[in-house]
Amino acid sequence: MQTPSLKEKTARGLLWGGLSNGVQQALNLLFGIFLARMLTPADYGMVGMLTIFSLIAAALQESGFTAALVNIRNIQHKDYNAVFWFSILMSVAIYVILFFCAPLIADFYETPELTALARYSFLGFVVSSFGTAQSGFILKNLMVKQRAISEFVGLVVSGCVGLLLAYNGFAYWGIATQSITYTLVVTLMLWHYSSWRPTWEIDFTPLKSMIGFSGRLLITRIFTQVNNNIYAILLGKFYNKELVGYYNQGYKWSSMGGLFILRMVASVAHPVLAETRNDQERQLRAFYKMLAFTAFVSFPVMLGLGFVCEELILITIREEWLPSVPIMQLLCISGAFLPLSELHKHLLVSRGKSNVYLWNTVAMSLILLVGALVSYSFGIIPMVVVYVTISISWLLVWYKLVKKEIDANFVKILKNIFPYAFVTLSAIGIAWFLTRGVSNIYLMLIAKIILTALFYVGMLWIGKSVMLKESMAFLLKRMGKK
Repeated sequence: MQTPSLKEKTARGLLWGGLSNGVQQALNLLFGIFLARMLTPADYGMVGMLTIFSLIAAALQESGFTAALVNIRNIQHKDYNAVFWFSILMSVAIYVILFFCAPLIADFYETPELTALARYSFLGFVVSSFGTAQSGFILKNLMVKQRAISEFVGLVVSGCVGLLLAYNGFAYWGIATQSITYTLVVTLMLWHYSSWRPTWEIDFTPLKSMIGFSGRLLITRIFTQVNNNIYAILLGKFYNKELVGYYNQGYKWSSMGGLFILRMVASVAHPVLAETRNDQERQLRAFYKMLAFTAFVSFPVMLGLGFVCEELILITIREEWLPSVPIMQLLCISGAFLPLSELHKHLLVSRGKSNVYLWNTVAMSLILLVGALVSYSFGIIPMVVVYVTISISWLLVWYKLVKKEIDANFVKILKNIFPYAFVTLSAIGIAWFLTRGVSNIYLMLIAKIILTALFYVGMLWIGKSVMLKESMAFLLKRMGKK
Protein backbone atom coordinates (compact mmCIF):
# COMPACT_ATOMS: atom_id res chain seq x y z
CA MET A 1 0.00 0.00 0.00
CA GLN A 2 1.29 3.46 -0.90
CA THR A 3 2.24 5.59 2.09
CA PRO A 4 0.10 8.75 2.26
CA SER A 5 1.94 11.99 1.52
CA LEU A 6 2.29 14.67 4.16
CA LYS A 7 -0.35 16.72 2.33
CA GLU A 8 -2.76 13.78 2.36
CA LYS A 9 -2.12 13.06 6.04
CA THR A 10 -2.62 16.73 6.83
CA ALA A 11 -5.89 16.83 4.91
CA ARG A 12 -7.11 13.66 6.61
CA GLY A 13 -6.15 15.05 9.99
CA LEU A 14 -7.99 18.30 9.33
CA LEU A 15 -11.03 16.38 8.08
CA TRP A 16 -11.18 14.11 11.11
CA GLY A 17 -10.33 16.96 13.44
CA GLY A 18 -13.08 19.08 11.92
CA LEU A 19 -15.69 16.34 11.94
CA SER A 20 -14.90 15.19 15.47
CA ASN A 21 -14.78 18.67 16.92
CA GLY A 22 -17.93 19.67 15.08
CA VAL A 23 -19.78 16.69 16.55
CA GLN A 24 -18.24 17.29 19.97
CA GLN A 25 -19.23 20.94 20.06
CA ALA A 26 -22.75 20.04 18.91
CA LEU A 27 -22.99 17.55 21.78
CA ASN A 28 -21.47 20.10 24.16
CA LEU A 29 -24.13 22.52 23.06
CA LEU A 30 -26.89 19.97 23.59
CA PHE A 31 -25.69 18.91 27.04
CA GLY A 32 -24.97 22.52 27.96
CA ILE A 33 -28.52 23.56 27.12
CA PHE A 34 -30.08 20.95 29.39
CA LEU A 35 -27.61 21.58 32.21
CA ALA A 36 -28.06 25.37 32.08
CA ARG A 37 -31.82 24.86 32.39
CA MET A 38 -31.36 22.75 35.53
CA LEU A 39 -28.54 24.68 37.19
CA THR A 40 -28.06 28.29 38.27
CA PRO A 41 -25.37 30.89 37.49
CA ALA A 42 -24.13 30.39 41.08
CA ASP A 43 -23.61 26.64 40.44
CA TYR A 44 -21.45 27.40 37.41
CA GLY A 45 -19.71 30.13 39.38
CA MET A 46 -18.68 27.69 42.12
CA VAL A 47 -16.88 25.45 39.64
CA GLY A 48 -15.61 28.43 37.66
CA MET A 49 -13.74 29.83 40.66
CA LEU A 50 -11.74 26.58 40.87
CA THR A 51 -11.01 26.25 37.15
CA ILE A 52 -7.74 28.16 37.20
CA PHE A 53 -6.30 25.93 39.95
CA SER A 54 -7.27 22.74 38.12
CA LEU A 55 -5.82 23.95 34.83
CA ILE A 56 -2.51 25.06 36.34
CA ALA A 57 -2.24 21.76 38.20
CA ALA A 58 -2.95 19.88 34.96
CA ALA A 59 -0.25 21.91 33.18
CA LEU A 60 2.26 21.08 35.93
CA GLN A 61 1.34 17.41 35.75
CA GLU A 62 1.82 17.30 31.96
CA SER A 63 4.84 19.65 32.11
CA GLY A 64 4.99 20.14 28.34
CA PHE A 65 6.19 16.59 27.72
CA THR A 66 3.46 15.75 25.19
CA ALA A 67 4.88 18.30 22.74
CA ALA A 68 8.42 17.27 23.68
CA LEU A 69 7.65 13.66 22.70
CA VAL A 70 6.34 14.83 19.32
CA ASN A 71 9.58 16.73 18.66
CA ILE A 72 11.83 13.68 19.26
CA ARG A 73 12.84 12.25 15.88
CA ASN A 74 14.03 8.78 16.93
CA ILE A 75 11.76 8.18 19.87
CA GLN A 76 12.16 5.09 22.06
CA HIS A 77 10.18 3.21 24.70
CA LYS A 78 12.24 4.75 27.50
CA ASP A 79 11.16 8.26 26.45
CA TYR A 80 7.45 7.43 26.80
CA ASN A 81 8.08 5.47 29.99
CA ALA A 82 9.91 8.34 31.69
CA VAL A 83 7.08 10.76 30.85
CA PHE A 84 4.45 8.29 32.05
CA TRP A 85 5.90 7.80 35.54
CA PHE A 86 6.91 11.43 35.96
CA SER A 87 3.36 12.61 35.19
CA ILE A 88 1.81 10.27 37.74
CA LEU A 89 4.25 11.14 40.53
CA MET A 90 3.93 14.85 39.79
CA SER A 91 0.12 14.74 39.81
CA VAL A 92 -0.01 12.95 43.15
CA ALA A 93 2.40 15.45 44.71
CA ILE A 94 0.40 18.43 43.40
CA TYR A 95 -2.87 16.92 44.58
CA VAL A 96 -1.54 16.48 48.11
CA ILE A 97 -0.45 20.13 48.18
CA LEU A 98 -3.78 21.38 46.84
CA PHE A 99 -5.72 19.11 49.20
CA PHE A 100 -4.26 20.96 52.18
CA CYS A 101 -4.50 24.35 50.41
CA ALA A 102 -8.23 23.93 49.68
CA PRO A 103 -9.31 25.85 52.84
CA LEU A 104 -7.09 28.76 51.76
CA ILE A 105 -8.78 28.85 48.36
CA ALA A 106 -12.18 28.87 50.07
CA ASP A 107 -11.04 31.72 52.35
CA PHE A 108 -9.79 33.72 49.36
CA TYR A 109 -13.25 33.62 47.77
CA GLU A 110 -15.01 33.77 51.16
CA THR A 111 -16.98 30.64 50.18
CA PRO A 112 -16.52 27.78 52.71
CA GLU A 113 -18.25 25.22 50.45
CA LEU A 114 -15.29 25.40 48.06
CA THR A 115 -13.05 23.36 50.38
CA ALA A 116 -14.78 20.03 49.79
CA LEU A 117 -15.55 20.84 46.15
CA ALA A 118 -11.92 21.69 45.44
CA ARG A 119 -10.62 18.47 46.96
CA TYR A 120 -13.04 16.51 44.80
CA SER A 121 -12.55 18.46 41.55
CA PHE A 122 -8.77 18.28 41.71
CA LEU A 123 -8.92 14.48 41.31
CA GLY A 124 -9.39 15.14 37.60
CA PHE A 125 -5.78 16.02 36.85
CA VAL A 126 -4.57 12.94 38.79
CA VAL A 127 -6.68 10.74 36.51
CA SER A 128 -5.40 12.64 33.47
CA SER A 129 -1.77 11.91 34.37
CA PHE A 130 -2.23 8.25 33.42
CA GLY A 131 -2.83 9.31 29.81
CA THR A 132 -0.03 11.84 29.22
CA ALA A 133 2.36 9.42 27.50
CA GLN A 134 -0.49 7.76 25.60
CA SER A 135 -1.63 11.16 24.37
CA GLY A 136 1.91 11.91 23.19
CA PHE A 137 2.04 8.60 21.31
CA ILE A 138 -1.25 9.25 19.53
CA LEU A 139 -0.31 12.84 18.64
CA LYS A 140 3.15 11.76 17.47
CA ASN A 141 1.60 9.24 15.09
CA LEU A 142 -1.11 11.61 13.81
CA MET A 143 -3.84 9.25 15.06
CA VAL A 144 -6.46 11.99 14.80
CA LYS A 145 -9.33 9.60 14.15
CA GLN A 146 -8.57 7.59 17.29
CA ARG A 147 -8.33 10.71 19.44
CA ALA A 148 -11.58 11.97 17.95
CA ILE A 149 -13.41 8.76 18.87
CA SER A 150 -11.92 8.83 22.38
CA GLU A 151 -13.10 12.38 23.01
CA PHE A 152 -16.51 11.66 21.50
CA VAL A 153 -17.11 8.68 23.80
CA GLY A 154 -15.86 10.68 26.78
CA LEU A 155 -18.21 13.52 25.97
CA VAL A 156 -21.28 11.31 25.60
CA VAL A 157 -20.65 9.35 28.81
CA SER A 158 -19.74 12.39 30.91
CA GLY A 159 -22.63 14.42 29.50
CA CYS A 160 -25.13 11.73 30.48
CA VAL A 161 -23.60 11.54 33.96
CA GLY A 162 -23.80 15.33 34.34
CA LEU A 163 -27.44 15.43 33.27
CA LEU A 164 -28.38 12.59 35.61
CA LEU A 165 -26.73 14.27 38.60
CA ALA A 166 -28.15 17.71 37.78
CA TYR A 167 -31.64 16.23 37.45
CA ASN A 168 -31.27 14.66 40.89
CA GLY A 169 -30.25 17.95 42.52
CA PHE A 170 -26.48 17.56 42.87
CA ALA A 171 -25.94 21.12 41.58
CA TYR A 172 -22.25 22.04 41.22
CA TRP A 173 -21.20 18.57 42.35
CA GLY A 174 -22.70 17.27 39.13
CA ILE A 175 -20.59 19.66 37.04
CA ALA A 176 -17.43 18.54 38.85
CA THR A 177 -18.32 14.85 38.43
CA GLN A 178 -19.02 15.38 34.74
CA SER A 179 -15.52 16.81 34.26
CA ILE A 180 -13.82 13.96 36.12
CA THR A 181 -15.85 11.37 34.20
CA TYR A 182 -14.82 12.91 30.88
CA THR A 183 -11.13 12.75 31.84
CA LEU A 184 -11.44 9.15 33.01
CA VAL A 185 -13.22 7.90 29.89
CA VAL A 186 -10.87 9.70 27.47
CA THR A 187 -7.83 8.34 29.32
CA LEU A 188 -9.18 4.78 29.10
CA MET A 189 -9.91 5.20 25.40
CA LEU A 190 -6.40 6.52 24.71
CA TRP A 191 -5.03 3.40 26.38
CA HIS A 192 -7.28 1.31 24.17
CA TYR A 193 -5.99 2.88 20.95
CA SER A 194 -2.32 3.29 21.86
CA SER A 195 -0.07 0.27 21.30
CA TRP A 196 2.53 1.58 23.75
CA ARG A 197 2.50 0.25 27.33
CA PRO A 198 4.56 1.37 30.36
CA THR A 199 7.01 -0.88 32.18
CA TRP A 200 8.28 -0.92 35.75
CA GLU A 201 11.80 0.08 34.64
CA ILE A 202 11.52 3.62 35.97
CA ASP A 203 14.30 5.82 34.60
CA PHE A 204 13.95 9.57 34.39
CA THR A 205 17.20 10.08 32.47
CA PRO A 206 15.45 10.69 29.10
CA LEU A 207 13.70 13.70 30.63
CA LYS A 208 17.00 15.57 30.76
CA SER A 209 17.00 16.02 26.99
CA MET A 210 13.37 17.22 27.04
CA ILE A 211 13.27 19.38 30.16
CA GLY A 212 14.61 22.58 28.57
CA PHE A 213 12.02 22.50 25.81
CA SER A 214 9.14 21.14 27.89
CA GLY A 215 9.89 23.39 30.87
CA ARG A 216 9.48 26.50 28.78
CA LEU A 217 6.24 25.14 27.37
CA LEU A 218 5.04 24.44 30.91
CA ILE A 219 5.59 28.00 32.08
CA THR A 220 3.99 29.26 28.87
CA ARG A 221 0.88 27.16 29.43
CA ILE A 222 0.56 28.30 33.01
CA PHE A 223 0.57 31.92 31.89
CA THR A 224 -1.86 31.06 29.09
CA GLN A 225 -4.28 29.56 31.62
CA VAL A 226 -3.94 32.67 33.77
CA ASN A 227 -4.74 34.76 30.66
CA ASN A 228 -7.88 32.76 29.98
CA ASN A 229 -9.14 32.70 33.57
CA ILE A 230 -7.99 35.94 35.17
CA TYR A 231 -11.49 37.40 34.87
CA ALA A 232 -13.10 34.50 36.69
CA ILE A 233 -10.60 35.04 39.52
CA LEU A 234 -11.21 38.79 39.77
CA LEU A 235 -14.98 38.49 39.40
CA GLY A 236 -15.11 35.78 42.05
CA LYS A 237 -13.00 37.86 44.43
CA PHE A 238 -14.47 41.33 43.93
CA TYR A 239 -17.99 40.59 42.72
CA ASN A 240 -20.04 37.40 43.22
CA LYS A 241 -20.63 33.81 42.14
CA GLU A 242 -23.47 34.79 39.80
CA LEU A 243 -21.28 37.15 37.76
CA VAL A 244 -18.62 34.45 37.51
CA GLY A 245 -21.38 32.16 36.25
CA TYR A 246 -22.45 34.67 33.57
CA TYR A 247 -18.84 35.15 32.45
CA ASN A 248 -18.17 31.40 32.41
CA GLN A 249 -21.32 30.76 30.39
CA GLY A 250 -20.37 33.42 27.83
CA TYR A 251 -16.81 32.09 27.73
CA LYS A 252 -18.05 28.50 27.44
CA TRP A 253 -20.38 29.19 24.52
CA SER A 254 -17.82 31.27 22.62
CA SER A 255 -15.22 28.57 23.33
CA MET A 256 -17.40 25.94 21.65
CA GLY A 257 -16.71 27.54 18.29
CA GLY A 258 -13.13 28.42 19.19
CA LEU A 259 -12.24 24.93 20.37
CA PHE A 260 -13.77 23.43 17.23
CA ILE A 261 -11.17 25.31 15.18
CA LEU A 262 -8.26 25.18 17.62
CA ARG A 263 -8.42 21.42 18.10
CA MET A 264 -8.94 20.75 14.42
CA VAL A 265 -5.83 22.77 13.52
CA ALA A 266 -3.76 21.70 16.54
CA SER A 267 -4.32 18.02 15.71
CA VAL A 268 -2.05 18.42 12.67
CA ALA A 269 -0.25 21.79 12.96
CA HIS A 270 2.54 20.81 15.35
CA PRO A 271 3.34 17.40 13.78
CA VAL A 272 3.26 18.77 10.22
CA LEU A 273 5.32 21.88 11.00
CA ALA A 274 7.78 19.77 13.00
CA GLU A 275 8.18 17.37 10.08
CA THR A 276 8.96 20.21 7.64
CA ARG A 277 11.22 22.24 9.94
CA ASN A 278 14.41 21.25 8.08
CA ASP A 279 13.06 22.64 4.81
CA GLN A 280 12.25 26.30 5.45
CA GLU A 281 10.59 26.93 2.09
CA ARG A 282 8.36 23.88 2.48
CA GLN A 283 7.48 24.81 6.05
CA LEU A 284 6.61 28.36 4.96
CA ARG A 285 4.26 27.02 2.27
CA ALA A 286 2.59 24.75 4.83
CA PHE A 287 2.27 27.68 7.23
CA TYR A 288 0.60 29.92 4.63
CA LYS A 289 -1.77 27.11 3.64
CA MET A 290 -2.76 26.48 7.25
CA LEU A 291 -3.32 30.19 7.84
CA ALA A 292 -5.64 30.37 4.85
CA PHE A 293 -7.60 27.29 5.91
CA THR A 294 -7.84 28.53 9.50
CA ALA A 295 -9.14 31.94 8.41
CA PHE A 296 -11.53 30.21 5.98
CA VAL A 297 -13.12 28.38 8.94
CA SER A 298 -12.46 30.68 11.90
CA PHE A 299 -14.05 33.94 10.75
CA PRO A 300 -17.44 32.56 9.64
CA VAL A 301 -17.72 30.24 12.65
CA MET A 302 -16.74 32.73 15.36
CA LEU A 303 -18.18 35.96 13.96
CA GLY A 304 -21.27 34.06 12.87
CA LEU A 305 -21.66 32.68 16.39
CA GLY A 306 -21.47 36.18 17.81
CA PHE A 307 -24.09 37.30 15.27
CA VAL A 308 -26.70 34.77 16.45
CA CYS A 309 -25.76 34.43 20.12
CA GLU A 310 -28.70 36.43 21.52
CA GLU A 311 -31.28 34.28 19.76
CA LEU A 312 -29.30 31.18 20.67
CA ILE A 313 -29.22 32.04 24.36
CA LEU A 314 -32.89 33.01 24.52
CA ILE A 315 -34.07 29.85 22.76
CA THR A 316 -31.83 27.38 24.53
CA ILE A 317 -31.13 28.49 28.11
CA ARG A 318 -33.71 31.25 28.58
CA GLU A 319 -33.70 34.90 29.69
CA GLU A 320 -31.93 34.07 32.96
CA TRP A 321 -28.64 33.93 31.05
CA LEU A 322 -29.07 37.08 28.90
CA PRO A 323 -26.28 38.96 30.77
CA SER A 324 -23.91 36.45 29.12
CA VAL A 325 -24.76 37.69 25.60
CA PRO A 326 -22.53 40.83 25.35
CA ILE A 327 -19.68 38.91 26.99
CA MET A 328 -20.06 36.12 24.47
CA GLN A 329 -20.20 38.55 21.51
CA LEU A 330 -16.95 40.22 22.52
CA LEU A 331 -15.19 36.91 23.14
CA CYS A 332 -16.31 35.66 19.72
CA ILE A 333 -14.42 38.56 18.11
CA SER A 334 -11.15 37.64 19.80
CA GLY A 335 -11.96 33.97 19.22
CA ALA A 336 -11.91 34.55 15.46
CA PHE A 337 -8.24 35.60 15.67
CA LEU A 338 -7.09 33.18 18.36
CA PRO A 339 -6.53 30.18 16.01
CA LEU A 340 -4.32 32.39 13.83
CA SER A 341 -2.18 33.25 16.84
CA GLU A 342 -2.03 29.56 17.74
CA LEU A 343 -0.60 28.69 14.34
CA HIS A 344 2.20 31.21 14.88
CA LYS A 345 2.89 29.59 18.26
CA HIS A 346 2.96 26.10 16.76
CA LEU A 347 5.50 27.20 14.19
CA LEU A 348 7.81 28.66 16.84
CA VAL A 349 7.53 25.50 18.95
CA SER A 350 8.17 23.26 15.93
CA ARG A 351 11.44 25.08 15.36
CA GLY A 352 12.50 24.57 18.96
CA LYS A 353 11.88 28.19 19.96
CA SER A 354 9.93 27.37 23.09
CA ASN A 355 11.94 30.10 24.87
CA VAL A 356 10.59 32.74 22.46
CA TYR A 357 7.09 31.29 22.87
CA LEU A 358 7.53 31.45 26.64
CA TRP A 359 8.69 35.03 27.01
CA ASN A 360 6.20 36.43 24.55
CA THR A 361 3.35 34.65 26.34
CA VAL A 362 4.61 35.92 29.69
CA ALA A 363 4.77 39.48 28.35
CA MET A 364 1.23 39.25 26.97
CA SER A 365 0.00 37.73 30.23
CA LEU A 366 1.43 40.57 32.29
CA ILE A 367 -0.14 43.17 30.00
CA LEU A 368 -3.50 41.39 30.16
CA LEU A 369 -3.23 41.22 33.95
CA VAL A 370 -2.50 44.95 34.18
CA GLY A 371 -5.40 45.65 31.83
CA ALA A 372 -7.74 43.53 33.97
CA LEU A 373 -6.65 45.19 37.22
CA VAL A 374 -7.03 48.67 35.74
CA SER A 375 -10.45 48.02 34.20
CA TYR A 376 -12.21 45.71 36.70
CA SER A 377 -13.64 48.60 38.71
CA PHE A 378 -15.49 49.82 35.58
CA GLY A 379 -17.41 46.56 35.23
CA ILE A 380 -17.17 43.31 33.32
CA ILE A 381 -17.82 44.68 29.80
CA PRO A 382 -14.92 47.18 29.86
CA MET A 383 -12.73 44.37 31.24
CA VAL A 384 -13.60 42.08 28.34
CA VAL A 385 -13.14 44.91 25.80
CA VAL A 386 -9.59 45.44 27.10
CA TYR A 387 -8.93 41.68 26.92
CA VAL A 388 -10.18 41.43 23.33
CA THR A 389 -8.22 44.47 22.17
CA ILE A 390 -4.93 43.24 23.63
CA SER A 391 -5.46 39.67 22.39
CA ILE A 392 -6.06 40.71 18.78
CA SER A 393 -3.28 43.32 18.75
CA TRP A 394 -0.77 40.77 20.02
CA LEU A 395 -1.08 38.81 16.77
CA LEU A 396 1.28 41.39 15.27
CA VAL A 397 3.89 40.51 17.89
CA TRP A 398 3.57 36.80 17.05
CA TYR A 399 4.05 37.66 13.39
CA LYS A 400 7.26 39.58 14.09
CA LEU A 401 8.68 36.57 15.94
CA VAL A 402 7.73 34.16 13.16
CA LYS A 403 9.24 36.48 10.54
CA LYS A 404 12.62 36.17 12.27
CA GLU A 405 12.42 32.39 11.93
CA ILE A 406 11.16 31.78 8.40
CA ASP A 407 10.98 35.28 6.87
CA ALA A 408 7.20 35.21 6.57
CA ASN A 409 5.83 37.93 4.30
CA PHE A 410 3.23 40.18 5.96
CA VAL A 411 1.45 40.96 2.68
CA LYS A 412 1.11 37.25 1.88
CA ILE A 413 -0.25 36.59 5.35
CA LEU A 414 -2.86 39.32 4.88
CA LYS A 415 -3.78 37.86 1.48
CA ASN A 416 -4.37 34.51 3.17
CA ILE A 417 -6.48 36.02 5.98
CA PHE A 418 -8.19 39.27 4.97
CA PRO A 419 -10.48 37.96 2.17
CA TYR A 420 -12.24 35.56 4.58
CA ALA A 421 -12.71 38.28 7.21
CA PHE A 422 -14.11 40.69 4.61
CA VAL A 423 -16.46 38.12 3.07
CA THR A 424 -17.68 37.01 6.50
CA LEU A 425 -18.49 40.56 7.61
CA SER A 426 -20.18 41.25 4.27
CA ALA A 427 -22.31 38.09 4.57
CA ILE A 428 -23.28 38.96 8.16
CA GLY A 429 -24.13 42.54 7.15
CA ILE A 430 -26.41 41.38 4.33
CA ALA A 431 -28.07 38.78 6.56
CA TRP A 432 -28.64 41.38 9.28
CA PHE A 433 -30.24 43.78 6.80
CA LEU A 434 -32.54 41.11 5.36
CA THR A 435 -33.68 39.80 8.74
CA ARG A 436 -34.41 43.11 10.47
CA GLY A 437 -38.17 42.73 10.10
CA VAL A 438 -38.37 39.13 11.36
CA SER A 439 -40.24 39.07 14.69
CA ASN A 440 -40.30 35.32 15.39
CA ILE A 441 -37.11 34.46 17.27
CA TYR A 442 -36.90 30.92 15.85
CA LEU A 443 -37.25 32.13 12.27
CA MET A 444 -34.74 34.87 13.04
CA LEU A 445 -32.11 32.36 14.19
CA ILE A 446 -32.66 30.04 11.22
CA ALA A 447 -32.71 32.90 8.71
CA LYS A 448 -29.51 34.43 10.09
CA ILE A 449 -27.63 31.14 9.91
CA ILE A 450 -28.83 30.11 6.45
CA LEU A 451 -28.44 33.52 4.84
CA THR A 452 -24.98 34.12 6.31
CA ALA A 453 -23.79 30.68 5.17
CA LEU A 454 -25.25 31.07 1.67
CA PHE A 455 -23.78 34.52 1.11
CA TYR A 456 -20.40 33.46 2.53
CA VAL A 457 -20.09 30.40 0.28
CA GLY A 458 -21.65 32.23 -2.68
CA MET A 459 -19.24 35.17 -2.53
CA LEU A 460 -16.25 32.84 -2.22
CA TRP A 461 -17.50 30.81 -5.17
CA ILE A 462 -17.97 33.92 -7.31
CA GLY A 463 -14.50 35.06 -6.23
CA LYS A 464 -13.08 31.66 -7.28
CA SER A 465 -11.67 30.91 -3.85
CA VAL A 466 -9.00 28.23 -4.10
CA MET A 467 -9.53 27.17 -0.49
CA LEU A 468 -13.27 26.63 -1.01
CA LYS A 469 -12.73 24.56 -4.16
CA GLU A 470 -9.93 22.49 -2.62
CA SER A 471 -11.99 21.80 0.49
CA MET A 472 -15.03 20.78 -1.57
CA ALA A 473 -12.91 18.60 -3.86
CA PHE A 474 -11.31 16.81 -0.93
CA LEU A 475 -14.67 16.20 0.77
CA LEU A 476 -16.17 14.87 -2.47
CA LYS A 477 -13.16 12.62 -2.94
CA ARG A 478 -13.50 11.22 0.58
CA MET A 479 -17.23 10.70 0.14
CA GLY A 480 -16.58 8.88 -3.14
CA LYS A 481 -14.37 6.38 -1.32
CA LYS A 482 -17.09 5.46 1.18
